[in-house]
Amino acid sequence: MRIVILGAGTVGTWIADLLCRNNHSVTVVESNSDHVRAINAELDVRAIHGSASESAILFQGGIIGCDLCLAVTGDDEVNIVAASMAKAMGARRAVARVYGRVFRDLSTFDYQRHFRIDRFLSLEHLSAVEFVRAIRSPGSAVLENFARGELEVQEIICDDPAPAIGKPLKEVKLPKGVRVGTIQRQGKTWIAGAGNSIEIGDHITLIGTRDEIDAVKAKFQVKATPIRSVVIAGGGETGLALARMLEGQRYHVTLMEENLQRCEFLARLLEHTTVVHADATRRAILEEERVGTTDVFVACTGEDENNIMACVEAREIGARECMAIVQRPDYANVVEKLGINLTVSPRNVVARQVLGLLNSGPIISKKSLPGGGISIVEFEVMPGVIATEHVIANLKLPQHCLIAAIMSSDYVRVASADDRLTPGDTVVVLVDEAALDAVVKLFEEPS
Repeated sequence: MRIVILGAGTVGTWIADLLCRNNHSVTVVESNSDHVRAINAELDVRAIHGSASESAILFQGGIIGCDLCLAVTGDDEVNIVAASMAKAMGARRAVARVYGRVFRDLSTFDYQRHFRIDRFLSLEHLSAVEFVRAIRSPGSAVLENFARGELEVQEIICDDPAPAIGKPLKEVKLPKGVRVGTIQRQGKTWIAGAGNSIEIGDHITLIGTRDEIDAVKAKFQVKATPIRSVVIAGGGETGLALARMLEGQRYHVTLMEENLQRCEFLARLLEHTTVVHADATRRAILEEERVGTTDVFVACTGEDENNIMACVEAREIGARECMAIVQRPDYANVVEKLGINLTVSPRNVVARQVLGLLNSGPIISKKSLPGGGISIVEFEVMPGVIATEHVIANLKLPQHCLIAAIMSSDYVRVASADDRLTPGDTVVVLVDEAALDAVVKLFEEPS
């Protein structure tokens, strides 16, 4: 594929190297001439000196007709403008890296839709999603990044005598705004179908808004799920995103931040999280905050060494699971020996995300869930495709397939049987990888 990368900092250079090793044609645009010379000397890419927000430079970089444009400079505003220009100039897909939370907050303005950008990538948000998956369940579906944060996925454990136990899902009569996504039983995970019955001990994922999910939990769960305690060290964007995804579900979240002004800001945003003004790298502080009794300790400060040391201290005083952000790849062997259960590298996370965007045809992105052979796929709905001919209930979908969410210019919502897809929509589909080709045919443009 022809790919244009705007920005050759740490992230841009890493992605360029990754894509070269996967035999893609890569052009890099960078405003720092020293970086341009280094890239031309070290990587098998074409590097151009210039500003990513200048149309002449984008034209010179071959933006017209490229398969994917990645705007990953260190400036959010430049990335948004450059990705928007690239899309308007003919790039098939345009992606912008953003750091500021305001650009992903849809409550006041939808920057992504307004500027016609296919995807916003936040290393901090993606890293938080990795932690959420590990904390909930390693095989769980995490749709936060696909449904742009407007829908949630909550995993619950079904118990007796819940009303839905032993009944096919079609008889449970869920409201339109909630769907059962996956069922996990005895280590196996599959996509829920209308004929599937729920058994005692099943782990199921419910897709919808938080309020709608809370309203139907009693159908599957009578006994209260044990509350797990999570302590997050570091109140940066990763820590904030992680707390927002966990709070209010079945977790008691404590967020430790050493900057007082940042603590006050976090306390205003997080209604159900305990924000503590404290230095999480000091053992005495960890003991004082009873970290030794917590179920999960996550270190996501801005320094690898601080994250590693905080996890070591938390492990020694009794924390059951310890996780950390670790940027440097050469620390990988070290952290395994120190008993840290999970490390997340933002570079590796964004690399997997970028690889998931390298698709042709109607597929915007594709991500495989760990185990079970299930993929989360985003499809672009084009005019004249089979998927627009009938309501979802009458589409000839494969058995192991669930249209989970629909995103249009006006809304993001859980798909229901009587919804009809329209050109311009984006749909999120859970599909067994063996049935993916059959689903793709529904969204392919007629030849």
